[in-house]
Amino acid sequence: MRALVYRGRASRPAGCAEAVGALLERHGLQVRFVSRRQLTPEVLATADVYAQPGGGALAAAWRHLHRRRSTIRDYVAGGGRYLGFCLGGYLAGATPGFALLPGDTDRYAGSPGAATGDTGDLVLPVSWRGRPRPVFFQDGPLFLLDQDAGADVEVLARYPEGGVAALACPFGTGRVAVSGPHPEAGPDWFTDAGLPVPDPLPTDLGHDLIDEVLA
Repeated sequence: MRALVYRGRASRPAGCAEAVGALLERHGLQVRFVSRRQLTPEVLATADVYAQPGGGALAAAWRHLHRRRSTIRDYVAGGGRYLGFCLGGYLAGATPGFALLPGDTDRYAGSPGAATGDTGDLVLPVSWRGRPRPVFFQDGPLFLLDQDAGADVEVLARYPEGGVAALACPFGTGRVAVSGPHPEAGPDWFTDAGLPVPDPLPTDLGHDLIDEVLA
């Protein structure tokens, strides 16, 4: 299977796209990095999954990627798969974003009842499939589901107060899986930020997310 991983201005700082690519390779997928200009229907048609990694601010990323909105929506609706981490999760939302979710996104840090108001690097405990797991977190999204979101939406993880931290859902004949935290983070992400390295690393959660989008 083949994965396309976006690597361009919206994936900066360096390392975000590479971490997602490494996770996908460990999952057994062939990985190709693509720029904004390469996000065409013809290139996307070669991929089993398109991955949007973390990066900088949502507003700046959207200015860079908004012209690819219909292209990505058509790809997923036609049977493609979208995998989003942190900024990639924000971009799956609607205001602004590709509008791939049965709802929208908002900043988790500082949201009502949130466990943190800090938008910097930290280790945040989430409940992933009912099990407490510490994950790397850096100003990730909270996923806000519509009241009429269907039973085919699977909530994979919740933040400490219960907000949705990761989910998988259909879009057209395709599928979407997104995470607010960074389960793809390697040990260097933690040590570089002066944070304790979880044992075990939560990369198994990243593989679970990939399994869900490929289901």
